[in-house]
Amino acid sequence: MANPTSKLLISMLVALFSVSCSLASADVPFIVANKKATLNRLKSGAERVSVSIDIYNQGTSTAYDVSLVDDHWPQNLFDVISGNTSQSWERLDAGGILSYSFELEGKVKGMFYGSPAVITFRIPTKSALQEAYSTPILPLDVLAERPPEKKFEWRLLAKYGSVISVISIVVLFVCLVATPSKSSAAKASKKKR
Repeated sequence: MANPTSKLLISMLVALFSVSCSLASADVPFIVANKKATLNRLKSGAERVSVSIDIYNQGTSTAYDVSLVDDHWPQNLFDVISGNTSQSWERLDAGGILSYSFELEGKVKGMFYGSPAVITFRIPTKSALQEAYSTPILPLDVLAERPPEKKFEWRLLAKYGSVISVISIVVLFVCLVATPSKSSAAKASKKKR
């Protein structure tokens, strides 16, 4: 005999499953948003954060009055350089994508843990605005001390590449001439007998 807690849990799971099935078969938009942030170090020592957000409508109908708000960037840590942290669009058709980006400049050194962006939209059959959230970003180590990247110096290869190739060819030729072939080694062993 099952206890009341397990009965309640099973009934909640059945209810959740039936609601999700009814929503899956309904003609509604389904908003998925991906947020990315990358750090770009400038030669002046400043660091910029490029933020891009892609909003997808994976549903079967159009979303109207789509608004994006990503205002979780504190003004004491970041300055907005280009773009805005919010944007609105009239609609997002089924299967459509909207892309938006803006750029910030870091003012304070340290780790920053960003929050997801909030996307609101309207469905014609419902009066209340619907909300969706973007993916969160990975922690950003703003103005961190980073060792310089080791880059392959193509200038050295361009300067000494021809000399290296000529020396390699000469060494290969000397090795081929100095190493006796198998047939001449076999002839030499027959003459000694």
